[in-house]
Amino acid sequence: MKKLFFLLAALLFILPQTLIHPQFGILKKKIKKKVENKVERKVDKEIDKTIDDALDGNTKGEGKVEPGKKAADTKSEQKIETETTEENTALLKAWSKYDFVPGDEIIFYDDLIDEENGEFPSRWDLLQGNVEIAVYGDENVINFASVQPCSIVPLMKEEGDYLPEKFTIEFDAYFSEFCTRYYVELYDMISQKPPKTIPRISIDPTHVGVESFGGTNLADRDYPFWEHISISFNTRALKVYFGEQRVSNIPNLRAEPIGITISSRQCHKDNQALIKNIRVAKGSKKLYDRIMTDGKFVTRGILFDVNKATLKPESMGVINKVAKLMKKHPELNFSIEGHTDSDGDDAMNLQLSEQRAESVKLALVNLGIDASHFKVKGLGESKPVDSNANPEGKANNRRVEFVKF
Repeated sequence: MKKLFFLLAALLFILPQTLIHPQFGILKKKIKKKVENKVERKVDKEIDKTIDDALDGNTKGEGKVEPGKKAADTKSEQKIETETTEENTALLKAWSKYDFVPGDEIIFYDDLIDEENGEFPSRWDLLQGNVEIAVYGDENVINFASVQPCSIVPLMKEEGDYLPEKFTIEFDAYFSEFCTRYYVELYDMISQKPPKTIPRISIDPTHVGVESFGGTNLADRDYPFWEHISISFNTRALKVYFGEQRVSNIPNLRAEPIGITISSRQCHKDNQALIKNIRVAKGSKKLYDRIMTDGKFVTRGILFDVNKATLKPESMGVINKVAKLMKKHPELNFSIEGHTDSDGDDAMNLQLSEQRAESVKLALVNLGIDASHFKVKGLGESKPVDSNANPEGKANNRRVEFVKF
């Protein structure tokens, strides 16, 4: 469209001055009409294509992996979106009973930023199959790109048994059809010897199970869809969550997890199996104990959309715990303090951190806690607690602190 208007401007500029007489007014109208007709045809063509794509299920980001595309560079975005939509509010309400609380210290984090499309993910090792980076919508994802079994293990800083006695694992999984399935082994199948007994966790859209302990059937849904998967281990007890629903609660696993292997495959050719946003964290003490010991508690489990103050639904695990704690101890008051990593502009990070803290306050107020119990502060990137030179450090710096006052 811009090219057409540029052409019109050029024609008007280069026509000889001798044409500037009454007849030229007619010529100018003809040129304008011709351009308008071309623009109208172009717009109609774009509308038709959009409608056809929607009917064919090819809308951008809707179930489509685009192999030739690069993910959007989120680090260069400067606009902060803060609107809390009715849809988001309803989604957070649906997670009002979610009680998963992530560990405090991130020991492995992969947001897949800066990865090259079509290459093997740089922070993983391959056990078997074909695994590569792909682009879904505007995000990089890990694509299990074969109908044969594909298995990967994270490249950890620590060798040997790198899982502490309390830990959490989280990732987003894509279910393209009823038979899409993911397996989580609680040991590194490349570099660790398998323990005598270590149950395998299997996750598909209608059933989640832990080997030897049974499982939970789930209601069928429309495909494709993404779901947040959460796993926590506390000395002996194992819990598994599918979205907001706790689907496994095993008090004694009778095994010691020592590492991680994630496996999947395409159930049918080109029906993708994808994961993203993989986080492993060390567990922690109970919230009240931390408040009484340190005068505050720090959480990396309250998450937001990129460059937004919009809460992700999985944040409700921590927020629900805080609300429950404050109802039990009504004398508690907190300064909610937001922190970011060093990516982006300093001033924008300061503004973003305050808006995010305000979103947390609003969520707690919606759960019945009076607003007078809170202050809100944004500190941006000014108080890092870890290095900003690696993904784990950045993830540790992106945090919300509840400071008692």
